[in-house]
Order: sequence, then structure tokens, then C-alpha cells
Amino acid sequence: MTRILWTHLVKDLRIEWRSKEAINSMLFFALLVVVLFSLAFDPRGAFAREIAGGVLSVATLFASSSALNQAWAREIRHQVLDAQRMAPSSGAALFLSKALANFLFVTIVQVILAPVFLVFYNLRVVGNGWLLALVLPLGTWALVANGTFFAALSIRSRNRELLLPLILFPIFIPALLAMVLATTAILTGESAPDLWIKLLLGYDIIFTTVCLLLFDTVLHAE
Repeated sequence: MTRILWTHLVKDLRIEWRSKEAINSMLFFALLVVVLFSLAFDPRGAFAREIAGGVLSVATLFASSSALNQAWAREIRHQVLDAQRMAPSSGAALFLSKALANFLFVTIVQVILAPVFLVFYNLRVVGNGWLLALVLPLGTWALVANGTFFAALSIRSRNRELLLPLILFPIFIPALLAMVLATTAILTGESAPDLWIKLLLGYDIIFTTVCLLLFDTVLHAE
């Protein structure tokens, strides 16, 4: 399974390295959201720290939805997805490779976005800033794991660009809420984010397990 996962992951990374479709689209949209919110509000001092978690989470959420669809749209070309369905391998390896690739793409966008975000919102972390290195990956994985699964579920639909957000956004609300509150608690230092980090961890474990168990059914569905 590890060899199959690595093969699929390398393939997706090479395709993205050559085209840069997913990263460019996500980066443009995320930057647009960050700049627009900075113009709409007056992000200074304590107020900037209060809204920063929500702005970052929402920017990541909306920017990722287009890339999640592209990941499976590539597989439909030249009947690649049909070949993967006939391959004598577990669908879990294919799912994990897609989820890991999307996780890397979103993480790259977040790293590029971080200095722009700090400049536009004049941020100064009051709490334990190192906890952001735990909260953001947990929240990002919750998004890409569910997004990869539901993108595969809706890939054969004509309105997949519309169907994916309709399915993904309600499912992602608990993780989004935990991500926003944990990030706000870290930036403001007013409360401990332990409860929200545990909620994110539990959410990731539960939904990743469910996606792994059900992905073979989704992959081979007509």
C-alpha cells in the first residue's frame, strides 16, 4: 500500500509542478479574500487578532474548493480514473495520496500567505504562537480529507463545482468553528485552545477513518 500511495503522490506532485493550476488558483483567491477583508475592516491591535482566525480559515476554505475539484478532474481525462478502478489495489491508497497532495498544496499557499497576512493585519501573537503549527495542519487536514472524499463522490456530476461546496461546507462547520476559535485564542491569549485542538484531532481521526472505509465504495460506484 505504501508503494502505491507513493506512486500516486509523486504523480500528482509532478503534474502540479508542471501546471501549477491548483496552487495558483488557491493563492489568487486566498490573497483576494485577505486583501478585501483588510479593506472592509480596520485591522488594528486587538480587533485584528479577533478576526484574523476567521479570515484565515474562510480564505483557506473557499480557496481550496476549486483545487479539490481539479484533483479528480485530471483523472477523468484519458480514462485514468477508469484504469485506477480496474487496478488490483486498495482505494484507500489512492484516497490518501490525493488527500496528502491537496494537504501539501494548501500548506504551501498558507506559508506564502502568512507574511502578507501579518503585514495587512498588523498581527502580534499574544498567546503561545507555536500552537498555530498544530492548529493549522489539523484544520487543513480536516478540510482536505473531507474535500477529497466528497470531490470524488461528486466528480461524475455535471454540476460538481456547485455540488462539492454544498456537501463539504456543512460537514466542515465543526472543524471550521474549532479552527477559528483555537486560532483566535492563540492570537489573543485570552483563553486556552486545548479544547478546540482536541476537537480538531477527534474530528480528523473520525472522518479520516470513515473516508478510508467508504472510499472503495465511492471509487467503484457507477
